[in-house]
Amino acid sequence: MNVENMDDTKLIKKAARAILKDEIKHLQLVPAAALKLLKLANDDNAGIEKLSRIIETEPVLAAKILNQVNSAAYALSNKITSINQSVNMLGLSTVRQLAINLLLYDKMMQQAPEKTFNLLIFWQHCLYVAALSKRIAIALKYPDPDLVYTGGLLHDIGKLIFENYGRVTYSDFIDSTNKSLHSTLEEERRFFGITHTEIGRIFCMEWELPVSIMAIVAGHHNQSNDVSQYAQFETENAIVSLANYIAWIQGIGSANYDSRPSLQGNLLNAIDIERLNFEALLQQVDQDMQSTQEFYDTKLPGLTTLRASLVKVTINLSQMSIDKPCTPDYASNKQWASCLIAPHHSLNPDEFIPRTLEAIHKEFSFDRSILFTIDPKRRCLVASYWWPESVLPIERQPFEIGISDISGLLLTCLREKTAVIISTEIEQNNPIIQRLNTSEFVAIPVLHHNHLTSMLYIDNAWSGKPIHEQTLLEIMPIAHELGFAMFNAKQYIQEKKRAQIDPLTQLFNKQMINDFLTEVFQKADSELAGIAIGFVDIDKFKLFNDDCGHQAGDDVLKIVADILRSLTRPGDFIGRYGGEEFLFVLKNTNQAGAYGYAERIRLEIERRGKIMSGRFHNHQLTVSIGVSMYNRQYSHYSDMIEVADQAMYRAKNEGRNRIVMWPSCTA
Repeated sequence: MNVENMDDTKLIKKAARAILKDEIKHLQLVPAAALKLLKLANDDNAGIEKLSRIIETEPVLAAKILNQVNSAAYALSNKITSINQSVNMLGLSTVRQLAINLLLYDKMMQQAPEKTFNLLIFWQHCLYVAALSKRIAIALKYPDPDLVYTGGLLHDIGKLIFENYGRVTYSDFIDSTNKSLHSTLEEERRFFGITHTEIGRIFCMEWELPVSIMAIVAGHHNQSNDVSQYAQFETENAIVSLANYIAWIQGIGSANYDSRPSLQGNLLNAIDIERLNFEALLQQVDQDMQSTQEFYDTKLPGLTTLRASLVKVTINLSQMSIDKPCTPDYASNKQWASCLIAPHHSLNPDEFIPRTLEAIHKEFSFDRSILFTIDPKRRCLVASYWWPESVLPIERQPFEIGISDISGLLLTCLREKTAVIISTEIEQNNPIIQRLNTSEFVAIPVLHHNHLTSMLYIDNAWSGKPIHEQTLLEIMPIAHELGFAMFNAKQYIQEKKRAQIDPLTQLFNKQMINDFLTEVFQKADSELAGIAIGFVDIDKFKLFNDDCGHQAGDDVLKIVADILRSLTRPGDFIGRYGGEEFLFVLKNTNQAGAYGYAERIRLEIERRGKIMSGRFHNHQLTVSIGVSMYNRQYSHYSDMIEVADQAMYRAKNEGRNRIVMWPSCTA
């Protein structure tokens, strides 16, 4: 392990100690026999005798194994009376797998099942990911399917650790964050200070589980990079990650909160998706799950064919943006000065993109040009800019092409990132040909660093002039410059936004607060009459930093920021004023409305604080809020802020965790 990884591990262990009731090495999360079986999977000399000896030391387990192998599910002709016989008949792999499943299931189901984090649903998810991982491994001819089965079974064990041994539980986490738009890992870090993958890795390390299992537990959401200590397990990690993704898109998640897991870019490089028959795989996994359904009393959805189509479409969509790049061939020496320069005349896409399309129109004498951008959420190509303006009249807008409708050469253009000429002779039913009433067009990918950002469309629909292959070589450098300019524009917008955003809370910063209020106070008194300004200050914030550490203090600020964001209406304004102080500006409200808004904030922060008190050493997370309503005596917005600030301090002096209005309001 390199120095960087050692430092990372120390930080994760420190975070784990802060959130858990006891040291991980003292947690009785996995039965001793199961640990021995897990380690046995890494023993090249392991055989029937070792496996049988471990199972026989657990009489209840041995009885259950015998009961299972003699059940109708295995349809054996003779009754099995010993573990040795079971292993000989079913094979070492099957019996070990069954034993681990039974041990983990029994231990898990000893816990109370009535909490928000449903352990039966969690167990069903783990079984499904394990079974699918093994089936994928077999289909890919991976040499050790048992390994990925075990990795799939344990991949989310960190969530179980939180639920059973956290100062705050995974049920508390779900109750607290089930309306958030952040990823599961982001929300876990904010709530616990550590993710389920990180705490799972520490568990594997402390209990000396095989490093291959540790790699899967640690990396099934984030594929390892080349310098990682787990890089050698890229294939294993990719298989379990894909199985986890497929489980989720079918609704077989580990918890009702789970956000969509990301399909990592290098996953599809590690395994050959084209070798997988998803319909057959899902049918096999359904059969695997059916064999345990009666014992575990779980049910899985059918409709295998429908799910197979869903899986294939989803993976293809993800693959579109990560397939192999194709570098444009700039063989042509012909220079088109204004076309190449046009993209760099401005940082505003609404200015330089139409200018570029106009330059292409003039210098190449094309009839029409359109820039289609890719909308991944809606899964379509959207005509965002066009020249001349008459190309897409109002009645044709919006002009969109669904990804599912794209095939043939156009799909090749997008996937292979190469320019193509498409004509009715080749593809008569092409959706763009039909909708734009042309016989031929050029599709050119617009790239930046080989990442597809949009597609340039060009045709001669009116003149009917043919388009030659040489034209592709002449247009591609222009598309390259356009992609570069679009990237620069995006960077500029991001940098501009970054200068306005507090990096920790992602709310507007104090400068933006002042700019916003400056603009607001330029309005007439009649429009200002419904303005309220509120100061929100976290009570006893210093204790969170001093007793729980600065990371906990940062997490408190993020939690309060998220609550403010979730409760604020469009058109209103929230920002971080500084330190532990936040400010909100409400429009078109009155005293009762402003008080009600502030009370919703106070109550939600208090509720979240009670849930998370174990995380913060029993410190209560509350806020004091001061609110001022506009009146004509305020000559400047700073006067109104000052009154809200004084009201907030009065709330603190009166006992904290309360609201003070000015003018006073008892609504």
